[in-house]
Amino acid sequence: MTEPRPMPDSYYQQLEQIQAIDFVLVELTLYLDTHPDDVDAINQFNQAAFQSRQLKNKFEEEFGPLMQYGQSYSGYPWNWKEAPWPWQV
Repeated sequence: MTEPRPMPDSYYQQLEQIQAIDFVLVELTLYLDTHPDDVDAINQFNQAAFQSRQLKNKFEEEFGPLMQYGQSYSGYPWNWKEAPWPWQV
C-alpha cells in the first residue's frame, strides 16, 4: 500500500466545506420530496447548489479533479492519477 501523501490544511478544510454544503443539499432534497411547493426551500436548495459548485470548482483548481462521470474536467496530461485517493489522505 502506498504511503499517505501529506496534504496542506486547506485541502481538508475545503473538503469539509464541500461535505457540509452537500449535506445541506441532501437534507433539502429530502424535505422538498415531501414539500415540493415550498418556495423558500427551493431557493435555499438553489443557493446551496450554487455554493457547492463554487466550492468544488475552487477545490479542483487547487488540488485536481473531484468528481467522476464527466462532472470534472481533466487537465493535460490526464490528471486523475495525480490527486490522492480518499484512503491516501
